[in-house]
Amino acid sequence: MNNNKKTSNTVSSLASSVLKDKDSSNIQKTLAGSALSQANTKNQTGSKMEDLASKVLKSDKYNDTTKTLAGSILSQSNKKR
Repeated sequence: MNNNKKTSNTVSSLASSVLKDKDSSNIQKTLAGSALSQANTKNQTGSKMEDLASKVLKSDKYNDTTKTLAGSILSQSNKKR
């Protein structure tokens, strides 16, 4: 099933900044890469990435940038899963 949702320009810009920032955490870079891979394609969030993004959103240890990326990824997940 193709994904009709795309990463917004705002989140794409944020993801790009995260990937360019040497101080970004590995989890931020992982989420940013996933968000960018869905920016102008029909790619859909995989189940492992859904699990990771869900854990990020449930945790208090992550900042707003990380949670924004996670939220974008989850919003593009397969609803049937």
